Amino acid sequence: MTPAELNVLPAPLFWRRVFCTLYEQLVLLGVVALTFLLPNLALGLLFGVSLPSWLTFLYLYLVLGIYFVWYWAKTGQTLAMQTWRIRLIAVNGMAPTRAQALRRYVYGSLWLLPCIGIQFCLDLHRWQIIEMLFFVALFLWPLSIYFDRVSPNMRQGIPDRLAGTRQVILPSNQVKLG
Repeated sequence: MTPAELNVLPAPLFWRRVFCTLYEQLVLLGVVALTFLLPNLALGLLFGVSLPSWLTFLYLYLVLGIYFVWYWAKTGQTLAMQTWRIRLIAVNGMAPTRAQALRRYVYGSLWLLPCIGIQFCLDLHRWQIIEMLFFVALFLWPLSIYFDRVSPNMRQGIPDRLAGTRQVILPSNQVKLG
């Protein structure tokens, strides 16, 4: 599709975003297992070393950032976005640049800040923290499309508006995987 054709496609609605995010979280389990759990298990078993929590967080943030930025800048779609026929484009209809993809990742991770505050205020532990993060990422963050006061077919979330990108739904006859 040409950039002009992509630019007029509608934006995904709330439930498509939720289901895409849910599927993305399942895909990320594999990414995290491969890039994080295996090396940390090896460090722990072979050398008896465990990373401090702040370094673990930075490492995970970097790994996930590489995953998202690489896919968005390369094809405009992660694996979950391909399944749900959602594509990320720049506002001009072209593929997003690496800088735009990086800005979208940083802006898209802002939902972590209130979660950290809630975790300290409510003294949440272990699974409670994971449940809160899962709920906020899956339901509350996609609700940010309703802050956009344009027609429902063109609404974009906060990260997209700040990064200068748009999500669009691809027509089923234009989808190609890979």
